Amino acid sequence: MSTLKKSLLSLLAVVMFAVIAFQPEAASAAVKKPTASSIVNQGKKYLGVRYVYGGATPKGFDCSGFTSYTFKQQGMALPRTAADQYKKGKSVSKKDLKAGDLVFFKTSSKPVSHVGIYIGSGKFIHSAGKGVAITNINDPYYWKSRYVGAKRVL
Repeated sequence: MSTLKKSLLSLLAVVMFAVIAFQPEAASAAVKKPTASSIVNQGKKYLGVRYVYGGATPKGFDCSGFTSYTFKQQGMALPRTAADQYKKGKSVSKKDLKAGDLVFFKTSSKPVSHVGIYIGSGKFIHSAGKGVAITNINDPYYWKSRYVGAKRVL
């Protein structure tokens, strides 16, 4: 084999190694994306954890602290606030909700002030006054009239 061919083969090997070794997108794509059931099951682990304004750990959660922590435990980052989470993902109509979708509500003067995770069958899991709980999204006494929309981030 000629010296030129050996040099070209060596160069090709180095280039192929570099392409494989230095692909951050490929490396991050190898991390499995969470499933709806893994997100819902993760969220259910925190049922009963108390509500703490600004809380973002199992010692106490506010609404967006709960959703961001739950998704993070499954390998997916979400922004910290309900308003910023509302800017992510694809809008989904209420009739097309699927488990794992984020559901948003207006509970204060802000356009979006509360977030939870839809778990199916008209229910969502969230952290509010009594802590992490499962609630009917169409509760006529509170949540139904405050519903703003949903985003699919999975």
